[in-house]
Amino acid sequence: MKTGFYPGCSMKGSAREYSESLLAVARALGRELPEIPDWNCCGATAAHNLDRNLALALPARILAAAEKDGMDEVLVPCAACYSRLSVTRHELLEDEELRQKISGLIEADYRGTARVLNIIEWLAGVPELEKLVKVPFARRVACYYGCLLVRPAGVVKFDRPEEPQSMDLLMKKIGAEPLDWAFKTECCGAGFSVSRTDLVARLSGLILDDAVSRGAEAVIVACPMCHLNLDMRRPNIEKLAKKKFNIPVIYLTQALGLAIGLAPKKLGLQRHKVAVKFPPPEAKPPSADKLAAVGEV
Repeated sequence: MKTGFYPGCSMKGSAREYSESLLAVARALGRELPEIPDWNCCGATAAHNLDRNLALALPARILAAAEKDGMDEVLVPCAACYSRLSVTRHELLEDEELRQKISGLIEADYRGTARVLNIIEWLAGVPELEKLVKVPFARRVACYYGCLLVRPAGVVKFDRPEEPQSMDLLMKKIGAEPLDWAFKTECCGAGFSVSRTDLVARLSGLILDDAVSRGAEAVIVACPMCHLNLDMRRPNIEKLAKKKFNIPVIYLTQALGLAIGLAPKKLGLQRHKVAVKFPPPEAKPPSADKLAAVGEV
């Protein structure tokens, strides 16, 4: 089984730390992740608003390159890229005439043989994950899936669209306490980060406010756009909300990397706008057995 890696544009630039942490974790897990040869932008977020053929051709060319290189699976860590590649594969496998048309446009016979995986699916397929944990990530966390990892449900066929649990289960494996909260699949504003920063500030502020109100010590994400909006847009969020949010936002791969003992710098944690600092663990009250042993009960 050969798994290819599609980094997409953001993981080569604004989300460099996501790529660093993913590749560091892959090495620690003994997993090879060769990049898809000659990959291109998938078209997110604008192409599907402008031209349907272009919106299908860009991801199809990526997937065709993966097939040509003998890849059985394509890991797509960015949720926006994952959505575009998944939708394209679904639409072209459902419509033979359209598949042939797009194959002609990209000058490659796209067959749809390579499965598209998101980061949670890929990590869930690592059976030895719990055995590698050296420093349990013993923090209360809000697992934020965003709106693209689990939707459209009929296309991605991944987890529950309203109450997903897959990231929560992974975080439990590394020692975290995932919280029950209300905004795990709400939109952060996504690609409006530049054109409508006010909208992003309002939506992302609601997400952070709910996470903090539930006692979360960190928000865990699996999408560069979600991270950008919740982390880099923090000044805009705080200005609109008229209060401070010190809660860090970290990638799933960074949390995992810390748990298996990788250095923070190898995981790119120093690149975040909001400092990744956690309060000291709360002291647990002594058990009744210990109190009895010292004569206090």
